[in-house]
Amino acid sequence: MLKVGFLGGGRMAHALAKGFISAGLTKGENIIASCHPDDVALADAFKGIGSTVTFKNTEVARGSEVIIVSTKPSVVPTVLTEAHSDISTRNLIISVAMGVTIKQLESLLPKGSRVVRAMPNTPALVKEGASVFVCGSSATKEDAGLTKKLFEAVGVCEQVPEYLLDAVTGLSGSGPAYIYVLIEALADGAVRMGIPRDLAYRLAAQTVVGAGQMVLQTKQHPGILKDNVTSPAGSTAAALYHLEKSNFRSAVIGAVEAATNKSKEISKSMEN
Repeated sequence: MLKVGFLGGGRMAHALAKGFISAGLTKGENIIASCHPDDVALADAFKGIGSTVTFKNTEVARGSEVIIVSTKPSVVPTVLTEAHSDISTRNLIISVAMGVTIKQLESLLPKGSRVVRAMPNTPALVKEGASVFVCGSSATKEDAGLTKKLFEAVGVCEQVPEYLLDAVTGLSGSGPAYIYVLIEALADGAVRMGIPRDLAYRLAAQTVVGAGQMVLQTKQHPGILKDNVTSPAGSTAAALYHLEKSNFRSAVIGAVEAATNKSKEISKSMEN
């Protein structure tokens, strides 16, 4: 069974660990995670799936085949410096830290390290994640295959060129937050029209799930699916007209652009 270590034992790390176990890729006892001493709840979450918890990054590196860097971007240099002497070419290093480039990762690791940069999102918690990854200069085809298999355990996963990573961060990385705002707004509108709030949230959330599945399963263009719902002079047409007047599309496009630019800023700050 695969031995997996997490440098940083946050919610995303825990979600990934549970997915790997569920897919039969590893067992709880083959996982080790380094947690901050103050993060009692997160440490308990890993212990709850039978994993080892440590406060030393060196222990994670020493006992793992696959090392997943799952800390905040600003902490990555410190964490990898601490674990440096225990990392070798036997390890596959997968970083899910936003904005930290392959070049930056490789500069912090021993020469020849097998590095993969990945960008999952929080729906991985319910095995509905959308992840992408890019391989470093020393990563092999086998490493790419293993990475894809690991992240497909918590959703869908695609290999992409690195220049797309910032835009992916703006789309699927930050995207769940946009959808939560949409669900909240749909429910608020429904409550204003007389629907009880609990029912409004359930209907709004299921509507988002259903619309997404329609796009994925029918493989039809979203515009065609939208037209199929929109009768001439009907209620949907009136609603869409209001959204267009309110610059709905422009606001969403701007949100993706803003998040993408922020990711680029973080990458530049890491270089300094």
